[in-house]
Amino acid sequence: MFASPLFALALAGLLLTLGFEALLVPRPGLRRPLSSWLLHAGSWLVSLGVLYALTGRPWFSTVNALCVWLLVVLVSNAKYHSLREPFVCADFEYFSDAVRFPRLYLPFFGIGKAIVLALAFVAYLGCGLYFEPRAPFAFYDAGQTLLIGAALLAGGRRRLPAPSFDASADLQRFGLVSCLWNYYGAARRPVDVNGLGSPFTASPAPSAAQLPDLVSVQSESFFDVRTLWPGVRPQVLSTFDQLRAEAVAHGPLQVAAWGANTVRTEFAFLSGIAGDRLGVHRFNPYRLLARKGVPSIAMHLKRQGYRTVCIHPYDGSFYGRDKVLPALGFDEFIDVRAFDDSQKAGPFIGDCAVAEKINQLLSEPGRTQPLFIHAVTMENHGPLHLEQVQAAELDTWFDQPLGDGMRDLGPYLRHIGNADRMLGMLRSHLLTLPRPTALCFYGDHVPILPDVYTALGAPVGDTEYFIWSNRGPGTTQAHALPVHDLAKLFVERGQAAGETKADYAQAV
Repeated sequence: MFASPLFALALAGLLLTLGFEALLVPRPGLRRPLSSWLLHAGSWLVSLGVLYALTGRPWFSTVNALCVWLLVVLVSNAKYHSLREPFVCADFEYFSDAVRFPRLYLPFFGIGKAIVLALAFVAYLGCGLYFEPRAPFAFYDAGQTLLIGAALLAGGRRRLPAPSFDASADLQRFGLVSCLWNYYGAARRPVDVNGLGSPFTASPAPSAAQLPDLVSVQSESFFDVRTLWPGVRPQVLSTFDQLRAEAVAHGPLQVAAWGANTVRTEFAFLSGIAGDRLGVHRFNPYRLLARKGVPSIAMHLKRQGYRTVCIHPYDGSFYGRDKVLPALGFDEFIDVRAFDDSQKAGPFIGDCAVAEKINQLLSEPGRTQPLFIHAVTMENHGPLHLEQVQAAELDTWFDQPLGDGMRDLGPYLRHIGNADRMLGMLRSHLLTLPRPTALCFYGDHVPILPDVYTALGAPVGDTEYFIWSNRGPGTTQAHALPVHDLAKLFVERGQAAGETKADYAQAV
């Protein structure tokens, strides 16, 4: 290897990877453990050696390997810009998701940028294979490169210090490659799912009272946008205000995600486990951990005699929900196949269609078994900057003109208005039911609105929650809550409200 043209290219490429790393936000420091440098150099040599073994072309292999490294850096910076978090090992799964669900990912990277890079890469592949001849002894040199790289990786992995799982802090401390290896190893260590602190581990006490139906709604990107800018008309969330005023509990909700990563908040609610107890699985608990059958509110209620149903009006394979939700204790998972295009509000199935499905399940004739429904809405999922709003519509939601950078508030308010209509449909229907029924509503995270936040300032990231019952009002002082405590409170308050004697539904 040292006498071949590959040696000089490998050394130059290694220096360039350090230059790429300097582009990262936040930027890694140069003072880092020896193991981090070993992993960085070893990963570079292995990636170069694999490509050289396949093609036998040193320049072609070097440039291709560098393109892959640069792509990861660009994706990390795009993610940090939108979500305040750099690229982590679990995010490699999203490369395949970007192909399967391009609308959810490519606009945040930049559709134009993605097209230009793809075309340039295809042109480069053709030119590289055609014009550069295959080098002699290529397989021998590639084998040496792989052996040296593998030795460096083995040495680095043996000496890895423990990560904090604060992605930004670990990136600055270890560098990108070392973080990826560290998180990869942590994800494959065994986990005692019963030792994670879920409040639903123990079997529930039997109840002689009539068990109420329980409905929880995780609303996509919902937060009280009126706190962001006073130009939003208060009546946009009039039904939300009414239900919150009648609620048995409500307040700010400290969620497990900022801008995206819905499943972090979803898992925290369902399992009752705080994110800091999950280690590396906090980044995507559905990828490995949740499939092991973690204790959950669905399991807890199922042991009490409930039928458990989850509704999510999107492709059931997204995030592996079609496998995860049965493992978490749901008897039935209803995905987008239960809806049709006429029920869309924008590019996704609307919130009002989800309300119709919930009301239909609650009103099944002859049903005697108590029902727990958990709905995860999709309507307000971004990218919002791809949607258009007519100027005439703006007066419905705003009583002040939108300033520079605030255009995306229009599509967001349109969908927030539909979330409020969904709440109205649920409230009206639940008040007609003879069976006690409790409703828990909360937002999963704030929306991705980078231009709006530049103009107005970014929210702290909290959303809102309330717990409401059709058996009686119970207005309380607002009480801030972490999302992992919400399901336990919902079961306690929802079932307690179902035992009250006052028939609030008939009174209203």
